[in-house]
Amino acid sequence: MTELLPGQTHMGRVSLDVGDLAGQTSFYRDVLLLDVLAENGPEVELGRAGQTLVKLRHRPDLPKGERRSAGLFHTAILHPDQASLAATLASVAVNTPQLYTGAGDHLVSQAFYLDDPEGNGIELYWDRPRSEWSYRDGRVVMDALYIDPNAFIGEHLTDAAREHLSTAPDRRGVLDGLDGTVGHVHLKVGDADLAKRFYVDLLGFELTAEWHGAVFVAAGGYHHHMAMNTWRSAGAGFRAPALGLGRVDITLPDDSHVAQAADRLRAGGVQVRDTGVSVELDDPWGNLVRLSTDD
Repeated sequence: MTELLPGQTHMGRVSLDVGDLAGQTSFYRDVLLLDVLAENGPEVELGRAGQTLVKLRHRPDLPKGERRSAGLFHTAILHPDQASLAATLASVAVNTPQLYTGAGDHLVSQAFYLDDPEGNGIELYWDRPRSEWSYRDGRVVMDALYIDPNAFIGEHLTDAAREHLSTAPDRRGVLDGLDGTVGHVHLKVGDADLAKRFYVDLLGFELTAEWHGAVFVAAGGYHHHMAMNTWRSAGAGFRAPALGLGRVDITLPDDSHVAQAADRLRAGGVQVRDTGVSVELDDPWGNLVRLSTDD
């Protein structure tokens, strides 16, 4: 039986290689209402409550990624409640409605989708309480039911947030004091079965659902910390260098669990690079994954 990742495992930051650092920083700051936490030359870190969620790295030398290649499908930013999700969604509607791509009630969560200005997918969502999740044959039950985004905003946007978004020169203050996390990361891959072997059998996530060419995996009973699909990328091979996904971070509770995961991967023939504070590896499509104890 595969040794599983510990239940305290969660996703860390997502690193993106971008062509327009100023424009991308403005989008994640002014539209998605994240705080700029650090700026270091060609790199900018943005997040909430002092925790980095997205790291932007300026790479104007890289070409634009191909839509059908492996890489990032979306970074999913988990909101603590419907009110904060409605505030972010309202900011998208006010500032960049053309980037909005859709919504879905997944039974375990409510989610809204958009792209950033360089085409990197984003999910904005909140989770229903785990007591309301349903299971069938040991798998979490999810769906993709329609949500009206305007109705959601109308029902959940607070009067204070509405006034702040419409009048304040700095709209980011509407979410001051609220946290946020990267709830999950969804990747484009070339083969769903190979993704399952890599992320479940070798890395140690638990399979939580399979749905129309997508694989959902998690630790600790979550609905999914990662997902991999072939919807646009069936048959894709190893990624060529391009703008888009730079790295996915997975945070484990202590160094012993990082070492155990690295040993499993090595035993499965995966090349693992130990930096001294983390281990890094490429999945079968060249998506860079970092395992560490550091958010």
